Amino acid sequence: MNDNHAAQHATSETSRDETMAVARRASAPEHCGWCGRRIDRSSTVGRRRRYCGHACRQRAYERRSAVERSGLPTDAVILSTTEVAALQDRLFQLRCAAEDVATAAREGADPEELRELANELARTAHELERLR
Repeated sequence: MNDNHAAQHATSETSRDETMAVARRASAPEHCGWCGRRIDRSSTVGRRRRYCGHACRQRAYERRSAVERSGLPTDAVILSTTEVAALQDRLFQLRCAAEDVATAAREGADPEELRELANELARTAHELERLR
């Protein structure tokens, strides 16, 4: 009887974990695989959308086809010189914001100033997340 109770308990734990994982995935924001915009999740039937619209799906297809023809690995990231320069600028801004927080903390800044600097650091990091 105890073995049966333990088996039922393990089954209920597993199903709860699976339910929580599904709930976490459902609540996670979905973003377009091409442009990075947030995808409307109003429809819950069928597969999850990977792109926000037909144009983004087409651009992604064109990129995949070009990568296949070029012989590059499928996970290759191709950036123009302009895109690399912009990414380097944004990384520099992030580093500067982090250094500002570290300097203020080292110099004994008040909590409000540290909070403002930390918010700026978080905003800069958030902007950097969107590569396109």
